[in-house]
Amino acid sequence: MKNELIKPQGLIQNANRRQFLRTGSLSVAAAGLIMVGCKDIVDMDPMPTGGVKLGSGDIGILNYAYALEQLEAAFYAAVITGGYFANASAEEKTILGDVEKHERAHREFFKAALGSAAIAGLEVDFSSINFGDRMSVLNAAKTFEDLGVAAYNGAGQHLESVDYLLIAGKIVSVEARHAAAIRDLLNPGSADFAGDDLIDANGLERTLNFSQVLTAASTYVKTPIDFSQLPS
Repeated sequence: MKNELIKPQGLIQNANRRQFLRTGSLSVAAAGLIMVGCKDIVDMDPMPTGGVKLGSGDIGILNYAYALEQLEAAFYAAVITGGYFANASAEEKTILGDVEKHERAHREFFKAALGSAAIAGLEVDFSSINFGDRMSVLNAAKTFEDLGVAAYNGAGQHLESVDYLLIAGKIVSVEARHAAAIRDLLNPGSADFAGDDLIDANGLERTLNFSQVLTAASTYVKTPIDFSQLPS
């Protein structure tokens, strides 16, 4: 999407930010009707000692998404259970609370859809984030949301099931709204949410491959992740 198509500065300012998130929220229950058969598709190989193996094909890609949603959900849970950062405004608490609910729903959706094929829970490490500092929390949120959008953008091309691709498209639209809302909290009224760090010269949003995403995520994930069976 080209910058000029998404520049209106009033789009997510002030009270509109929450409505912006609500408009893009995913109905997980409805989506689950499409993916209900996923859990019986394959049997996972034994988990590597101390780590997890994502698997191959669509199941591997869904586990990849599940791993990222685990990370995001754990981060926002830590923000909220820690009482938010110092002097957080009511609006900031509302936005972060809404995003936490979405990420938790995404995580539980993938867990239920994958069933016995789902990877185990990941151990996370957020020691590099100062949860008492506004900029540390919001910059970390921006990192996670931008990474999630780029991950879905990069993985979608490898999905074989049209149904799974449809669900991934719905979820990435929510993740993109999260990214825009967080960036607007950091820089109100700007077009930063569609900046040059996200949009390439062709007007297309950034994509990252499996290796790039999991390497970036490894800063916060202690559990080793074997993604060797995913497309290169």
